[in-house]
Amino acid sequence: MKQQIIEKIKQYDTIIIHRHVRPDPDAYGSQHGLKTLIQANFPNKNVYAVGQHDDSLTFMAIPDTVDDETYKGALVIVTDTANTDRVDDQRYTNGDFLIKIDHHPNDDQYGDMLWVDTTSSSCSEMIYELFEAARELEGWVLSDRSASLLFSGIVGDTGRFMFPSTTLKTFRTAGDLVEYNFDRNEIFNGMYEMDRKLLNLQGYLYQNFEIDELGAAYVRLSKEVLAQFDATASEASLLVSSLGNVKGITAWVIFIEEGESIRVRLRSKGPIINTLAKEFNGGGHPLASGATAYSWEEADRVIARLQEVVRDYKQQ
Repeated sequence: MKQQIIEKIKQYDTIIIHRHVRPDPDAYGSQHGLKTLIQANFPNKNVYAVGQHDDSLTFMAIPDTVDDETYKGALVIVTDTANTDRVDDQRYTNGDFLIKIDHHPNDDQYGDMLWVDTTSSSCSEMIYELFEAARELEGWVLSDRSASLLFSGIVGDTGRFMFPSTTLKTFRTAGDLVEYNFDRNEIFNGMYEMDRKLLNLQGYLYQNFEIDELGAAYVRLSKEVLAQFDATASEASLLVSSLGNVKGITAWVIFIEEGESIRVRLRSKGPIINTLAKEFNGGGHPLASGATAYSWEEADRVIARLQEVVRDYKQQ
């Protein structure tokens, strides 16, 4: 499949790369890493990375803006996005040919060509694997800029190599990437430094989460709470892993109210939670998933289901 993707990239003069809404470092890393990889090897091609910008990821890249006309006759590639509903910028279907590159469960098999590898730690790791194949077949090179982006994406999706998705291949890929010339400290600072207001919000989160006797935990961040700390929903999402540091928690959910909906951020230390996320307009990885609720009553149902999932896990 990698060779087929390489051939498609060679065929098109215009390539537009999409990723998922509410992006994380792997979304930006795989998308912009692929963009800069193609540009380094085909400087005459027009390559764009599109989608709504997240200010917290400015340290990585800033998306491009393209008009509708640009999609005519273009190759479109969507990275790190399991479901069509989550593709940022729904014009992704307006190109000539569509490729999906992803590491989430392949529940939504969209695209004219699909490369899905659920064993990969991140989509950024897959882009590096694509580069390795292209280097062997076509003599492609990887720029320092691409290496920096792919490394950032891998670090983000593996939780600094702490998540179970981290494999020997992941470490080997990271080892290859750090041989390039980029500043790892700059990446870590951009990814993990927080404004004081977010540290205060994190304190609120630690003081107000609830946990049952089996280790199912939750916390609600309403619009009023976010306003109290002058934080946006996107900024609050950066705190999703915080409860993982609490001894005794088995799985947890953070609810973040935004507009007329509520972001549902699920994490787990063992129980499979992506099936639960699918019940509430979402999906994701077995131990890290997201969903959407449309009322606090629906959020209560998410909590009840999470408690059931943890209970079943404990009884195995």
